[in-house]
Amino acid sequence: MSPFNLIIGLFAMLMVCSDYTNEISEMPLQHTEKVKQNKEDKIMNITQNTMMNHFLNLVISKDKKVLENAITAIDENWQEGYEIMLIESIYFSRNSDLILKLISLLEEKTDQKFGYDFDKWFHWLWNKDANYQDEYFEYKAKVHSLIDLKFRGYFEDRASESTIRLDEVRWGGVKQDGIPPLRQPKMITKNDANYLNDSDIVFGIEVNGDARAYPKRILAWHEMFVDNVGGIDVAGVYCTLCGTVILYETEVNGVNHEIGTSGFLYRSNKLMYDKATQSLWSTLEGEPVIGPLVGKGIKLPYRSVVTTTWGEWKKRHPATQVLSLDTGFERDYGEGKAYNDYFSTDKLMFTVPNEDTSELKNKDEILSIRHASFPKENIAISSKFLKKNSIYETSIGNIELVVLTDKSGAHRAYQTNGLKLVNFQYEMSVIDVTGKIWNITENKLIAEDGSILTRFATHNAFWFGYKAAFPNVKLIK
Repeated sequence: MSPFNLIIGLFAMLMVCSDYTNEISEMPLQHTEKVKQNKEDKIMNITQNTMMNHFLNLVISKDKKVLENAITAIDENWQEGYEIMLIESIYFSRNSDLILKLISLLEEKTDQKFGYDFDKWFHWLWNKDANYQDEYFEYKAKVHSLIDLKFRGYFEDRASESTIRLDEVRWGGVKQDGIPPLRQPKMITKNDANYLNDSDIVFGIEVNGDARAYPKRILAWHEMFVDNVGGIDVAGVYCTLCGTVILYETEVNGVNHEIGTSGFLYRSNKLMYDKATQSLWSTLEGEPVIGPLVGKGIKLPYRSVVTTTWGEWKKRHPATQVLSLDTGFERDYGEGKAYNDYFSTDKLMFTVPNEDTSELKNKDEILSIRHASFPKENIAISSKFLKKNSIYETSIGNIELVVLTDKSGAHRAYQTNGLKLVNFQYEMSVIDVTGKIWNITENKLIAEDGSILTRFATHNAFWFGYKAAFPNVKLIK
């Protein structure tokens, strides 16, 4: 069992205990137990003699007899598909004696000997066919509602509204929007951005001529910004764990989806939620994966984000705006302060079904090349490879592309329509095979004669997270 997993489990349950204690501490002693039981019953909506409630009691009850009855009932009525509820009951239990008994029971029923190592339990479970029962949705809703009542809405009565494995959806350690998105954040001019060094990493976007920079040192604390940029409602979503920054347009078919941070992960990739329906959304795909919006044909269009240095971005965009330090939150926005321990090693905070480091390290950066018209094709190009090949030609489906990589390591892909580009010296232009000069902008290449090559939307990601989301991806390295 990793130290992080242990801390997460203890934190969750201690938080619940604290909430109960604070609420009842000033009440007369004779009412204490009744109030506490009423609160637990209200949260759990306990029904009689169901197996699910035996699993719930493992998490919430302190009564030895109730716990013994639960263990006996689970033991005597064991079915394949109960594994995940028992694993999660152990994960969130704060009773060390109970944990020992439950691990022994789990090992006996599964014939696996992983002890406290949750990563191994999850690896084993996720590499089998999903076999959990519909009641697991209700179990998950009620257990996680102990952490945040809003979590209940993500899962309850949604067994028929899911396109991903529920047992792979894991709590990330925070409440809903516990990592607070920046909504309509204050922007300043480049001349006022005295807090930034030229070497600081920024995520750059340009929408309809509106250029903006979002320093990693700030966005890592918030993982999302929501704003109107260039007249378009957008959300920039940063999954720190999987290294992905994607700029989504949030309006689809006349509906603007107000999204936030759910507090949950799928294969170590951040799950978003929308405020209207509390559906969970995939960060990488921009579509609902659990909830009433599943199957409605909703998919957020995405635009390119450039990961570069502040010095390189402001040189290319003199009129750029950049995030102010005045975010409304108190954080240490120093360079490298957020997630420094995580970024400094190749270890994962949350495991994935098939961790593959045979071709790249977990957190090696790749450039994603994919297109909705060709859903069966998916390309990941190593950023290290692209830095050695500043002009790189590739294709997806019938779309021919070139990826230009500048000295800061920023990648920009354009559709070439068969045109060959041959000379790129990291400056503001590139030369084709005929000698024609093309000026580089964020949204297109523009030739002297007015010809245009349009931008192809891409984003960066860590290899492990992208491979976990798209197991059949083609890697170029």
